[in-house]
Amino acid sequence: MSRIGRKPVSIPEGVTVDVGPGRVTVNGPKGELQQAVDRDMQVEVSDGVLTVARPTDRGDHRALHGLTRSLLANMVTGVTDGYEKRLVIAGVGYRARLQGRSIDLSVGFSHTVSIDAPDGIEFEVPIPTQVIIRGIDKQLVGETAARIRRTRPPEPYKGKGIRYDDEVIRRKVGKRA
Repeated sequence: MSRIGRKPVSIPEGVTVDVGPGRVTVNGPKGELQQAVDRDMQVEVSDGVLTVARPTDRGDHRALHGLTRSLLANMVTGVTDGYEKRLVIAGVGYRARLQGRSIDLSVGFSHTVSIDAPDGIEFEVPIPTQVIIRGIDKQLVGETAARIRRTRPPEPYKGKGIRYDDEVIRRKVGKRA
């Protein structure tokens, strides 16, 4: 098996990487993450550098190589810095309230919508119209933010709803008389 295509990931101080058969574990100051890795991909750790190599130059191996390298780089970033997503709530009377490990959303329904934080996720509500989701797993942070946004996605006429902080809502012109 030749070593075609290497993509190194530098490992910062205080982070340990354990490579097992079909599994990589990254442990750092913020926590521990595990990821299953395809057996065709060769993952090695040496001199503070995590290297992913693919056996051939076939299209499926090249795609798997990039995916594996990105997942491992995201794990290293997650256990050192962590990830966060910010949501903005827009609308008259729309607000969020922190209740222990869950948030209660008042977004125009006759009832409040309660969303529990999964393990490894923290919610913060600095002002009633802003929600911050933090965690070490990039996929789980994004998935939780998408689940919150799905309760009331932004509508194009008035812009009411829950949107990402950096999201731009394309506004439509309403009906004219």
